[in-house]
Order: sequence, then structure tokens, then C-alpha cells
Amino acid sequence: MLVTQQPIFRRFWYPVIPRHHLMDGPQAFELLGEPLVLWLNDQGNPAAVRDRCCHRTAKLSLGRVDQGRICCPYHGWEFDAAGACVKVPQLQADCAIPANYRVEAYHCTERYGYIWVCLGEPLIELPDIVEASDPSYRLIPEFYEPWHCAGLRVMENELDLAHPTFVHTETFGSESHPTPDELDITDTDWGIHVTGTLGVVNPALQQHNLKMAEAETFRTLAMDWFMPFTIKLKITYPNGLEHIVVNTMTPVSDRCSQMVQFCLRNDTEAETPAADVIAFDRAVTLEDKRILESTDYDVPLMPSREAHMLTDRPGIMIRQKWRHC
Repeated sequence: MLVTQQPIFRRFWYPVIPRHHLMDGPQAFELLGEPLVLWLNDQGNPAAVRDRCCHRTAKLSLGRVDQGRICCPYHGWEFDAAGACVKVPQLQADCAIPANYRVEAYHCTERYGYIWVCLGEPLIELPDIVEASDPSYRLIPEFYEPWHCAGLRVMENELDLAHPTFVHTETFGSESHPTPDELDITDTDWGIHVTGTLGVVNPALQQHNLKMAEAETFRTLAMDWFMPFTIKLKITYPNGLEHIVVNTMTPVSDRCSQMVQFCLRNDTEAETPAADVIAFDRAVTLEDKRILESTDYDVPLMPSREAHMLTDRPGIMIRQKWRHC
């Protein structure tokens, strides 16, 4: 399955850039092969249009923001958040700007500290992460980087409780628990919900982060996959600590995804510094990245194209949903 060849993917929301990046001026991003320019308008709201001026195709992202409008670096034409050209310096003041002087604009909003974009008419709302608005949790931005793999591979990996023993050998994988002790899957309208229990080990940094001295423990997991490429992984430890990872693989192209990840925890900075939380999660993600970037980016939806085992059930259900879209 090549995401750029499936029009349905243009109808979902994706986080494309942290909001604070736009404080430095317009920024470029490629989404599903489409070049975008993003900026903040005069109200401080995000805007996204195609990163090509309709005049001579110069990149608008090389320009500047003037009174909330994106200004082309080539001839100074200015466009508003709706993509309409509102100023042509070369026209006389009493001349109307032709209606076809415009660039394609896209749905754009802000959530969880990121700017989200939908290229088409949205099929569903953004993923609802209820803990993000709960004051008993803190939100920690973690990673924003390109991964050279398909987003679908990462979604399956997050729900795969058979790989930690072999992939996460330096972080939490336990040789004694190559499979989950429990695994239950529920179908939802626009995703799936998975619960499970997995035995894990606790290296020194994780013992510090969890405030647990035990070298081994169990993770109780509640995992939600939101179409198309967002996973919410809620890990609950025996001491009551909750560590919630939210990961979206925003499709840049068929071969590349932008990894956007933040976490939420029901502890405080004084109890566990964010830097320590990020350090452990960084080690985990790099273990995954090494393997996932070796996989084929053209993920087959037909079951017969790859071999499967029992713990692949969540991934098989994901592929079935896409096959029937």
C-alpha cells in the first residue's frame, strides 16, 4: 500500500510541525508528497497553503509574513490563510486582483502543541487524547524527526507485544516474556482498542523513572489506534504511575514518515525530570527505528503476502480496515 496513491489518506488530520517553530516565520513541510508552507496569521492562528506561488511557482516558504499574510519572495505577491492573493505590488491601487490569483489552502488547526493539517475534506476529527486536558497529567514533547519507513509498519509495531524481547534488549524487553500474558482486541469505528499485560525488565534509568527498585515488573497496556497513523499507548505500572505515549507517523512520502511523539504522565517534574523520561523513551525509539527502517515501505494489505502469528492480530485488523476503506 503506497499512501500517496490512495486518495483517502488526504482526508485525515496529521501533525506536521510544532507550533513554536512558526514563531521564527514561515516553514515548509511535505505532506503526502504535497509541498506546504505554514505560518501564523495576524490572529496567531496557523495557516497552511501549497508552497508554490501561482505566479511563477517560487516557494512561498522562502518569503516572509506581513500582517499575517504570506509574502512571495520573488515578486512580493501576498496571500491570506484562504489562499487568496490580497496584494500585487505591481498592480495599480484601483485595479482589482483577478480571482484566479490564488493558491490552494488546506484545513489547519492546533492541538497538543502541534499544527495539524488535512489536505481534503476531513473524514473524522483529530484523535481525542483526554489526558492532555487533565491537569493531573503533564505533557512532555519528545521527538520530531523523519523515519524512513511506512507509518503502517510503526502502527503495527506499537501494538506488537512479541517484539520487545528481541528488539528492546537494552531497555525493557524480557527474555522470560516473549509473548504477552494477556491480549484483548476491540474493533472501533475508526480504529481498534487493544489491552494487554506484558512482563518487562527495569534497567537502572527506568527504576529511577518509575520509583521502583524491582529489576522486573509488569506493564498493563491500553492501546488505541486512531486512523490513519496515530497510536496512544497507555502504560500503567503496579505503583500506579501512568506513562502515556502518543505517536503519529505523518506521511511525508511513500518512503518517509515524520515521527511526532509526546508523552503524558501523572507525576511531576520534581519526581521525574522530563529529561530522564525523554532519555529512556529515546533509547526505546532508536531500538525500534533500527528495525523498522529495514522493512519494506510498500505494506501489503492481503494476508497471503506475508506470514503471520497470533500476536499479529492487531496489525491484521488494521490491514483489514484499510482493505475495506
